[in-house]
Amino acid sequence: MKKSNVAILGATGAVGQEFLTLIEERKFPFENLKLLASKRSAGKEIDFMGKTYTVEEATTESFKDIDIALFAGGSASKTFAPAAVKAGAVVIDNSSAFRMDPNVPLIVPEVNPEAIAAHQGIIANPNCSTIIMLMALKPIYDKVKIKRIVVSTYQAVSGAGKEGINELTEQTKAVLENRPVEANILPSASLPKHYQIAFNILPHIDVFVEDDYTKEEMKMVHETHKILNDYTIGITATTVRVPVYRSHSESINLELSGPLSAAEAKEVLAQFPGVIVEDNPAEQIYPMPLFTSNKDEVFVGRVRPDRSVQHGLNLWVTGDQIRKGAALNALQIAEYMIQHQLV
Repeated sequence: MKKSNVAILGATGAVGQEFLTLIEERKFPFENLKLLASKRSAGKEIDFMGKTYTVEEATTESFKDIDIALFAGGSASKTFAPAAVKAGAVVIDNSSAFRMDPNVPLIVPEVNPEAIAAHQGIIANPNCSTIIMLMALKPIYDKVKIKRIVVSTYQAVSGAGKEGINELTEQTKAVLENRPVEANILPSASLPKHYQIAFNILPHIDVFVEDDYTKEEMKMVHETHKILNDYTIGITATTVRVPVYRSHSESINLELSGPLSAAEAKEVLAQFPGVIVEDNPAEQIYPMPLFTSNKDEVFVGRVRPDRSVQHGLNLWVTGDQIRKGAALNALQIAEYMIQHQLV
């Protein structure tokens, strides 16, 4: 496989660190590696695969001779993605900046890899919850078209970054030690009011938009339509933050256009790459975030009929949102491009 010059923007964050872990695990073929971050993190040293790398401050001049630029997400994408493309790199971006741009492919490699070839320098990684959901829905959709999706998410605090993880830890300690609890991060650090997440759940991720849905909820709607290229599916979402460190879970209710039994659904799911079916209620076997964290696959269980509609199914889905929901999905896009000589 061809070796590429790779840059990671946001190398010191949770997704950036996961990029490094996965590059080593998957033996991703790189020639040179450049680690980029904000001015605050510049100068840090990172030991990786027997070599010490110094993190550089990202500038618009950072992408000379780079083939693939992996962006870990955040507002910096809007500034640096056009500069990277101008320098000749292909950008695979984890932020929401370009997802709904009609000229930017929105990719889950197992779901719509054919769309990658249409890129014009930028490829968008979908929202983590959308990726995890579509990994479970694509094999069902290919068998029987989906008319309606009702999804409720149970999202880990690591979706809010290292700060969210630290806040859950500190709040848990405070509660157990009978000390006052401080809340500074969730639902979002940018919002005027913050709530305790330890021993609590927050039905609020991102900002509120039209009809009192959150932006996170509408991402799942719009991104699913774009990725499947099917705007006829009715979709509604409720996204919730839960006091779990890692791995998002989702309760998904489907109304299908025709019959598909739970047994048939399990069969097509088990055959789909990147999906593992864990579903044996008699033995209390079902996916849980504690056991799916740091795993590449998306796990599906509790597959059962919904008797309230003619062709209904219920699924319980869990996946590591830092891996498949972010870094792994982006790296798989890069691997696909190398394998198919698209970079």
